[in-house]
Amino acid sequence: MDGAFRKIDIDIYDEDVLHEEELYTADPRDPAEVVAAAKQKQGTVRSALSRSDIPGALSIALDSVPYGPNVDDAKLITLQVLLTIMNSTKSTDIPNVLKALAPEEQDTLMKYLYKGMATSGNDVSGSVLLDWHEKLTEVAGLGCIVRTMTDRRTV
Repeated sequence: MDGAFRKIDIDIYDEDVLHEEELYTADPRDPAEVVAAAKQKQGTVRSALSRSDIPGALSIALDSVPYGPNVDDAKLITLQVLLTIMNSTKSTDIPNVLKALAPEEQDTLMKYLYKGMATSGNDVSGSVLLDWHEKLTEVAGLGCIVRTMTDRRTV
């Protein structure tokens, strides 16, 4: 079945049509600046991980994450950074790390957990992501999942 079944764009005749760019404010920076910031953040997170500062590394990684179009490379770098953090954290340390996060950071982490689950061929196993999801749901509650599913800003 052809996915382009509609030959005429009927939305141009509707005054109340909602465009994706109206749903949220995209990152105002140039995409190259966003990628450079993500790479710099990657180095900062690695140094925090080498000092075994997992809560600090997670807070750095979740601070001002890239949103919007044209920043897919920065989104991928941020995902890889977060997967590295999750992979290097002991299962017993996860609840304490999650409790140290602000509610907005917990919601953003949930978005990246779902993105990690949806991405094939990543560096972390599904069991690690499910373990983080379980612990995050225990700490942040079901509201975290609802806010993640209803937020239009994709990571």
